[in-house]
Amino acid sequence: MKTATFIEPGKMELREYPKPQIQSETDAIIKIVRACVCGSDLWWYRGISQRPHNTPVGHEAIGIVEEVGAQVKNVQPGDFVIVPFTHGCGHCAACLAGFDGDCLNEGDETNGGYQGEYLRFQNAHWALVKIPGTPSDYTDDQLNDLLTLSDVMATGYHAATSAEVKAGDTVVVFGDGAVGLCGVIAAKLLGAQRIIAMSRHEDRQQLAQEFGATDIVPERGEQAVQRVLELTSGNGADAILECVGTEQSVDTAIKVGRPGAVVGRVGIPQKAEMNTNNLFWKNIGLRGGIASVTTDDQKVLLDAVLKGTIHPGKVFTKRFKLAQIQAAYEAMDQRKAIKSLLIVSE
Repeated sequence: MKTATFIEPGKMELREYPKPQIQSETDAIIKIVRACVCGSDLWWYRGISQRPHNTPVGHEAIGIVEEVGAQVKNVQPGDFVIVPFTHGCGHCAACLAGFDGDCLNEGDETNGGYQGEYLRFQNAHWALVKIPGTPSDYTDDQLNDLLTLSDVMATGYHAATSAEVKAGDTVVVFGDGAVGLCGVIAAKLLGAQRIIAMSRHEDRQQLAQEFGATDIVPERGEQAVQRVLELTSGNGADAILECVGTEQSVDTAIKVGRPGAVVGRVGIPQKAEMNTNNLFWKNIGLRGGIASVTTDDQKVLLDAVLKGTIHPGKVFTKRFKLAQIQAAYEAMDQRKAIKSLLIVSE
């Protein structure tokens, strides 16, 4: 089988691997239908973070179950499924509390290989999210909507719920990539009245407004803080979604909140240390982390997509065949695509 492989910073290749096999009674083998490139993939693609060279990559997909282990009962061969980047077991303390992204029984080798023809998925009994019917029952746009539920839409929603967004709130969203844009969708879904999107790119600004953003702020740093305070009559926002992970983004997010606001943080941290003293002086809360993909898909997001309430698949602005993996990464790296879609099989 062919799978996208990270060779070195700036270089991707499609390489041949043995087809994966069932190794545990909780495994499933998935034939991938669609996958995609994530903004977090760019950190190691650009050489900013470390990843072993010559390793399979990818952590977002939808596909067809081909084979299951003996303990997998919730899905069967032939089922159409969302393949989350999380592999929650469903019964540990973390999963039972609704934080399956931090599953205490997550297996090894769970993040990699989704940008390929086949994948071994662990904890398949609970973590896979079954989609009614087959891929042919859905339009191209609907398939893209479903694909976002493997990561970016669930991550944007996790930012919003971590920030405790509620009806009538004023919300600020940091990050105009796919996760930030899905955060706008999530804030709207949860009833936010005003959504301020921090963006300086016209195509992303337009999509943010289509998703429900009421205001666009292109400034950064202290200028951004002053602009948000102006828009909120000096009060600050009720909830802040931090979907970037840089020191500046987190620092600015803390400063734009009203006293008692909560920052929902899902941007992968890019610095080990951070001064949290500013949280104290305004009673600002900071929480968040790895998304609860299976939990939120099952409770809210799959139903919202199937009913047509949300359309997060619009974040895919360029599509590629699996053989075009280098071009797919380059398009995102060069901001020619908000998110690159990979068509693996029909």
